[in-house]
Amino acid sequence: MNRLTTLLFDVDGTLADTEEVHRVSFNQAFEQAGLDWGWSQETYAELLTVTGGKERIRYFLDTHLPGFEAPGNLDEFIAGLHAAKTEIYTGKAASGNIPLRPGVKRLLCEAREAGLRLGIATTTTPANVTALLQHSLAEDAEDWFEVIAAGNAVAEKKPAADIYFYAMQQLGVTPAECMAFEDSENGLCSARGAGLPTLITLNAYTRDHNFDGAVLVLDQFGEPAAPFTVLAGDAGEHRFVNVDLLKELHSRVPEHS
Repeated sequence: MNRLTTLLFDVDGTLADTEEVHRVSFNQAFEQAGLDWGWSQETYAELLTVTGGKERIRYFLDTHLPGFEAPGNLDEFIAGLHAAKTEIYTGKAASGNIPLRPGVKRLLCEAREAGLRLGIATTTTPANVTALLQHSLAEDAEDWFEVIAAGNAVAEKKPAADIYFYAMQQLGVTPAECMAFEDSENGLCSARGAGLPTLITLNAYTRDHNFDGAVLVLDQFGEPAAPFTVLAGDAGEHRFVNVDLLKELHSRVPEHS
């Protein structure tokens, strides 16, 4: 029988509702660069179908501003915009004003106490992960995770499964030992492509995504006094995500090698 040993978490939208902060940070970077682009929430929802900040900017130019001429090398221009945006975002995160989603800190603490191994598999920039963990979770939160697979650690970003395969390789674990936590369709495709049972906690930007194949779809991890809402799947008698629920969900997954 397969035994659950490892939990692998996405970051943006999963650990914290960061997407709106990212959108505002992009817009501030554009303004600093003298651009009048201004991504609305509707536009950003479309752009979130593309993973990676630099990739998102390039997609925006290709689809919304095909005639745009960069001042110099386009790759360097995009990289500069993205670097400015990262600096703005990490500054916001360092202020401690990006709270973790309900139940996240409790679940991470319970998992550590239960001896489960923790990892991160995300497409966001490593600096973004560091800032969020240190200022929203704990000063030593990076040490809670045995691997932080982020940014350009792999060639192909989500929905490709590369980042999950990379994280598992670094940990020396197999898909049969793991469970993934995501908030988006691209994230689910990535985790499922790596053979991982996946729990979804959706958010305002992903509520209309297709989550077929997830073991459970929730509005949040929940707390004892503020239970989650089950949107798809079976949580049994559980009302918030804890280690017991995760082991139960994992036990339902067909044996695989």
